[in-house]
Amino acid sequence: MRNLHKYLCVALAGLLLASCSGERNIYSGEEYVMFADTLKTYPVMNDVEWFSVPVVSTVTRDYDRTFGVEIIDSESNATETLHYTLRSNTVTIKAGETRADVMVHGIYDNIGPADSLGFTLSLVMPESLVMPGMGRKARVVLMKSCPFEIEGFTGWCVLSSTFLQTYNPTRSYQRLVRTEKHPQKDNTIICRNWMKEGYDVEIVFSTEDPMSPLVTVPEDQVMSDEGSFFGMAHGDDRILVKTSPLAESFFYPCGNYLYLWTQMYVRNLTEEIGTVGNFYTVMEWVSDEEAARLAREGMEM
Repeated sequence: MRNLHKYLCVALAGLLLASCSGERNIYSGEEYVMFADTLKTYPVMNDVEWFSVPVVSTVTRDYDRTFGVEIIDSESNATETLHYTLRSNTVTIKAGETRADVMVHGIYDNIGPADSLGFTLSLVMPESLVMPGMGRKARVVLMKSCPFEIEGFTGWCVLSSTFLQTYNPTRSYQRLVRTEKHPQKDNTIICRNWMKEGYDVEIVFSTEDPMSPLVTVPEDQVMSDEGSFFGMAHGDDRILVKTSPLAESFFYPCGNYLYLWTQMYVRNLTEEIGTVGNFYTVMEWVSDEEAARLAREGMEM
């Protein structure tokens, strides 16, 4: 991608200068054709039939340009007709245009939530059209993207946390947590007795981009008193929690679990006086029957 951006910036520099000077400068360099991304992950969704793999050119022509598109089997672990299909084995950049799309259909039912599948495409074209440093290939990675249903993140879940591993007096890093849909806030759950009995925490799901299913913990939520974990109060006897700035947190609707990075900190009234640390938490939802079994076996609640 860095190489592509570098070459495209060079190709478009004249046009950018023209917008500043009022003069029309046209790129007159070599003609190159390539995939816009040499490696990209695409969501395979049940309600989206096709996605596009863009092919771009550094110049326009006054005629259509058609190129073959072949699959490199030796560099692919996804199988055509089983995991995906191509609409066509050619791609045409129309006259006067610099882009065309290879259309791909991901076969949703044949891709598992944890599968790591991909295939390599190659443009069949003269060597003179291959941009140095870019090549003619693209790696397409398929990721199953299940529809988000907040009900899948309600009920009982098993919470495993490095915070509990570090500070819990019983040294148990796991506990059963009951979650429910927030009655007033969209895409938000309430985690009852999250790390400590009597302290609830809200988690918010971001559902706009299926390739970036993020979760966040709104700041300044009280997750416990200090004495329960530290044995004494360093501030106003509250441990607060928020999303960690060190790493992003994700949820997985295909498997109903999430990975959460949080930062715990303490305050003295309105003044923040110290950060406890950044901690990693996994929450995996289980059935009522599984939760009952774990409770009988002694898992904390």
